[in-house]
Amino acid sequence: MSARAEKIVSAKKVKPKQVVIGFDAEKLKAPILLRCGALLIDYLLLISIPVFSLLLGRYMGDDGAGLLNNEISNAGWLITVLLALTNFLIFPMINGQTIGKMLTGLSITTLDGKDPRIGSLFLRHFIGYPLVLLTGGLGFFVSLFNSKGRALHDLISKTMVVYGQQTVKKTITRKKVRKKKSKGSKK
Repeated sequence: MSARAEKIVSAKKVKPKQVVIGFDAEKLKAPILLRCGALLIDYLLLISIPVFSLLLGRYMGDDGAGLLNNEISNAGWLITVLLALTNFLIFPMINGQTIGKMLTGLSITTLDGKDPRIGSLFLRHFIGYPLVLLTGGLGFFVSLFNSKGRALHDLISKTMVVYGQQTVKKTITRKKVRKKKSKGSKK
């Protein structure tokens, strides 16, 4: 008697490769006012948490230095920092959008239409945005003179913001190999 088992084992674990079809950056570029609206939504969301914690602390009877250095205020700032990291780094890594961009229908892509990587997103949101603020917002006006609508933080991170969706085809290049197990025969 002999027993034989077969198991399909993948030779190499390969992630699906994204191929963007018909991506035209000039046709899909996001309008500057819509981009500013998305950023305003993100700002209002972030600033509302510490403001609410300060108002709650004031309602609880704190004032002056006690208002700024109490548990409620510290918790508010901690939640704000965690929300900022989630909104500006984790959400864009997952779907290319911050909460403001989700609500306005915008998304962040690379120049060829693919999803941006974590390094690009970090440069964009934590280096590029502060530089735009240091220039007094003039970094946004760069997008008016750019054919792809890219602002200063987009130029730094090699990204762009598009309005609409691009067609993405995912191809899987996974080879399957059959591996045979044989057991000896018993009589």
